[in-house]
Amino acid sequence: MTILRPDLAIIAGNLRPGSKILDVGCGDGQLMLALQQHKNVDARGLEIDGHDVASAVARGLSVVQGDADNDLAAYPHNSFDYAILSQTLQTTRRPDIVLDHLLRIGREAFVSFPNFAYWRVRMALMARGRMPVTAHMPALWYETPNIHHTTIGDFRVFLRDRGVRIKGEWFLSGGMPRGGRMANLFAEHAVFLLIKG
Repeated sequence: MTILRPDLAIIAGNLRPGSKILDVGCGDGQLMLALQQHKNVDARGLEIDGHDVASAVARGLSVVQGDADNDLAAYPHNSFDYAILSQTLQTTRRPDIVLDHLLRIGREAFVSFPNFAYWRVRMALMARGRMPVTAHMPALWYETPNIHHTTIGDFRVFLRDRGVRIKGEWFLSGGMPRGGRMANLFAEHAVFLLIKG
């Protein structure tokens, strides 16, 4: 299989072959291409960046330009087996509404995001009193697309309050899997598989 970013590899490894998927914020379509080649999925993509859309279409992928905050409402209920939102939730204006649409459009939803409670992020804020810049969050505070800084703990409470069930969860540090124990402190990234409650 194509070498994928670690969170995308987790998603790819846990999708049923032959599924119909919508990849929201699909970038240049790397995940979609890998899934089509190795899992025989019917993949569609939505991406805000025109350059990435052009790259994905040039690879023969079915990707349209659009914005998760505005365009998900147009998709019919249960039109996909999986809706995928990888490293995009924190960039949306209304993550609550986006998540509602994901779970309406897909029978299940994969969501991955950086954990802003990771210990190195906490230390950078405490020691320097400045927003951290890390390998996974390389932009300065005024350049970052991240407008909602969530943590694993925040996300779990958010899901509980909305009646969303967690079907699977995976955590990463340094690109490597790590256990769920104290994940809010020790995991850089989280991947959740969600279903309606």
